[in-house]
Amino acid sequence: MDIDAIHKALANPVRRQILNWLKSPGEYFAEQEHPLDFGVCCGMIDKRSGLSQSTISAHLATLQAAELIVPRRIGQWVFFKRNEATIQAFLDSIHGDL
Repeated sequence: MDIDAIHKALANPVRRQILNWLKSPGEYFAEQEHPLDFGVCCGMIDKRSGLSQSTISAHLATLQAAELIVPRRIGQWVFFKRNEATIQAFLDSIHGDL
């Protein structure tokens, strides 16, 4: 776990918002055609954010580099889910270190 990469990823409010949306995908992405068990399609995240695809792709790449989300490719689509194990390990680390 790269604590510094996680702090960098969480420093941006858009990335924190994406993580929040992915925490309750049924609430925010109910209109997704594919099962939410796959994760949330990056196109749905683009649409909800109102930001450009390239901007959201950069945010998703930062979250992925910090291992806060995991991708799953199905055909031409990429779906994202939170990496709950890394998130919990980070929270435990912060709790223990501070």
